[in-house]
Amino acid sequence: MISKDLHIYNSLSNSKEKFKSIEKGSVGMYVCGPTVYSDVHLGNCRTFISFDVIYRYLIHLGYSVRYVRNITDVGHLEDDGEDRVSKKAKLEKLEPMEVAQKYTNDFRETLKKFNSLDPSIEPLASGHIIEQISIINNLMKKNLAYESNGSVYFDIEQYDKENNYGLLSGRDLENLKSNSRSLDNQDDKKNEFDFALWKKAEKKHLMKWESPWSIGFPGWHLECTAMSTKYLGNHFDIHGGGMDLKFPHHDCEIAQSNGHNGQDPAKYWVHANMLTLNNKKMSKSTGNNILPNELFSGDNNIFSKAFDFNVIRFFFLQAHYRNVLDISDSALKASEKGYLRLIELINKVRNLDTSDNSNDKLLNELKDWEVRCFNCLNDDFNTPMLIAELFNSSKIINDFEEKIGDREKKYFLDLMDQFLNKILGIDYGESNQINNDSVLEVLKEIRNEARLDKNYDLSDKIRDKLSEIGINLNDKD
Repeated sequence: MISKDLHIYNSLSNSKEKFKSIEKGSVGMYVCGPTVYSDVHLGNCRTFISFDVIYRYLIHLGYSVRYVRNITDVGHLEDDGEDRVSKKAKLEKLEPMEVAQKYTNDFRETLKKFNSLDPSIEPLASGHIIEQISIINNLMKKNLAYESNGSVYFDIEQYDKENNYGLLSGRDLENLKSNSRSLDNQDDKKNEFDFALWKKAEKKHLMKWESPWSIGFPGWHLECTAMSTKYLGNHFDIHGGGMDLKFPHHDCEIAQSNGHNGQDPAKYWVHANMLTLNNKKMSKSTGNNILPNELFSGDNNIFSKAFDFNVIRFFFLQAHYRNVLDISDSALKASEKGYLRLIELINKVRNLDTSDNSNDKLLNELKDWEVRCFNCLNDDFNTPMLIAELFNSSKIINDFEEKIGDREKKYFLDLMDQFLNKILGIDYGESNQINNDSVLEVLKEIRNEARLDKNYDLSDKIRDKLSEIGINLNDKD
């Protein structure tokens, strides 16, 4: 029997918990979106693809999901105190909103290539200044925030008298005091570990608004509290983001929300882990970095060939979203081989000559396999285990290949479409999803392996078949 008992790892409790939505049949999910000052990088893509699968599966379970994913176009500061979007605007000689629009378009177009669904609402931080000012006013009335030289700061020490700051990251007030310059490096704060809710803008600052305290701009942490509460209410089901956002961003969100309306913003906190490149942290400054379009086109110095977006998405999902994943040329090639094997299996079943004769034994095996697949998804969206089960289906098909009826064929293909396409988001249904160069590279690799194993019959067969369609190989290929 297929279970609908979904269990999610909650970062707040550091344990898997049975999922129960606040309102029956509905789910509110907020995910911290990108800061749009540069092209979206692969690490971002992995995070948002992980939440796309979560979104898809919740919909599959029958929930009405309101998925809110914000766009940060103001307030996210560099270490030197300058707004990231404003800084890029100066470099590119553009208006800040031109920069934000340019990279928002890139972000959306890239996720579309990865076949990610659009969120229900995608609000801009700059479009919610009024809401942010209103929250600051309320926090000040409750003596949880204070104004200093035109800027406003959240008073962590005052908050900590009745609450606990740092629930997600495990940092307590004493820890903050000993590492006090980790939140905001400002001299006008009461305590160095307090964080900014509103910043007074210098004359040269490009993005600024009027407020009761100064002409300035909101702090980074405040925007998510304003937008999540506006569209999902004071307490909603799931808050997600990258693992790096636990501290300080999400710890600050919890404090703000608790201070503002007296309750934690989310019931379940879900965090996706990072993507590394060749076992090193991705960094533009060191050159250990690659953009999605550079992978799609093969126009880079790191990978030996172009990779299809379906292959990259498949690769991401072969690791659990909470685990660090390293991307490399060899890892993507191995993932591509696996992906092609699954597509080959699907096409094999599609092309089978079947009859009206039903095979109850095979149908029961497929139903058992279906249950195992759902068990994987119900275990904290365990996509690598699900993919392993998809591969395992080949044994069932091979065992019954000569005894598959129309009913079983349709059942299997529908299940593959359900798991691989609708839930994992692998759009294998369209033709030519893998480019010809990718297929040729895989065939050449198989041929080389056959020659090394002295399987000359297979090697010659591959060469001859390719020759029939105009692709000539020699023994150096």
